Amino acid sequence: MRSGGLAEVKRRSGGLAEAERRTGTVWTATAHIITAVIGSGVLSLAWAMAQLGWVAGPVTLLLFAAITYYTCGLLADCYRVGDPATGKRNYTYTEAVKSYLGGWHVWFCGFCQYVNMFGTGIGYTITASISAAAINKSNCFHWRGHDTDCSQNTSTYIIGFGVVQVIFCQLPNFHKLWWLSIIAAVMSFSYAAIAVGLSLAQTISGPLGKTTMTGTQVGVDVDAAQKIWMTFQALGNVAFAYSYAIILIEIQDTLRSPPAEHITMRQATMVSISTTTGFYMLCGCLGYSAFGSGAPGNILTGFGFYEPYWLVDLANVCIVVHLVGGFQVFCQPLFAAVEGGMARRCPGLAADRGGVNVFRLVWRTAFVAVITLLAILMPFFNSILGILGSIAFWPLTVFFPVEMYIRQRQLPRFSTKWAALQSLSFVCFLVTLAACAASVQGVLDSLKTYVPFKTRT
Repeated sequence: MRSGGLAEVKRRSGGLAEAERRTGTVWTATAHIITAVIGSGVLSLAWAMAQLGWVAGPVTLLLFAAITYYTCGLLADCYRVGDPATGKRNYTYTEAVKSYLGGWHVWFCGFCQYVNMFGTGIGYTITASISAAAINKSNCFHWRGHDTDCSQNTSTYIIGFGVVQVIFCQLPNFHKLWWLSIIAAVMSFSYAAIAVGLSLAQTISGPLGKTTMTGTQVGVDVDAAQKIWMTFQALGNVAFAYSYAIILIEIQDTLRSPPAEHITMRQATMVSISTTTGFYMLCGCLGYSAFGSGAPGNILTGFGFYEPYWLVDLANVCIVVHLVGGFQVFCQPLFAAVEGGMARRCPGLAADRGGVNVFRLVWRTAFVAVITLLAILMPFFNSILGILGSIAFWPLTVFFPVEMYIRQRQLPRFSTKWAALQSLSFVCFLVTLAACAASVQGVLDSLKTYVPFKTRT
């Protein structure tokens, strides 16, 4: 789950005693990070590997892991201002940016965070509805045969998911329910482990497609333009699978000290990134070896696997349950920001009336309605993940940590380290730009043939 750890991580001061609030260790932080990182993005890695091939695919995974580890270390050092053990705490990512950079950086950081949260709501809606439809398709293929037309209209499932979220959205403080992170972790590991197991079984029994050192072949699988676009889109999918910097400061704020929080956080980041990278290698490489260049965009809903149908069904049920809660967890900070701003500006409008908060009822319902509508208009799994990954990767994982570290250490302009950090940021910006452009192109291409409420997949 991209944000499973937020259930407890997003607790801030809220009147809780320091000793009660900060009891986290390297292991709890590691659990939060792994829960936040391993999620629906893992389902696209076989497809991404098919675009990149046996050389660039694993190298890309390792490079993104190394960059994420390094920049998250820089970000962890910015938890406190001044002395790393006793300096003023920054409770959120935005507060850290405000403390070190200020000005337009704060607005840009908030914009990136909330756009990512909004976009993730769309991504979760699409992924959950595709998985719900896949359950019916799986049963259809099992009982009627693999050649049967078992296509489904995903719009119906998207609307159903939206109705469920309208109901759950009215529960205040839902994101603070401690059991949500536990359920998210169990569901995430369950469907990811099933995907790995099924891919391994298929590889052993006989691969269904050809693999190459360079991925999809120009003139055989795709044309030259498609190869370029899909390669960049694959980079966005990989970036989405690694992005968790958006909640790193909040995770760090749960850690006890001594030792200093940044030391514990660096240890947790090393353990969690190593674990997730190993898991991603298994998912991506085994999925590619099982399906070759024809690897589906979503390994559990693209129907490379038909049997055992009940196991495929179980994996997709796990995805749906995971994302029902995940939607709430990830959108709660956005709800809190809007409702907090309204309470400050118009306290009468945002107040409860007869036990009912009319503003919350209307605003959250409208929010879910807009997300549901956009998901119906753009139900394209890989393209949406590519867009989300590119939005989150450069600004939140690279740009702000680099800029804050430079300001914190007062690195001289054009010094060797300053130039190296700025070069890293610029290269990552180009990757983000290419991935975002390719993903948008993928959405536009898909929209040419997609008709809302009518097209079946």
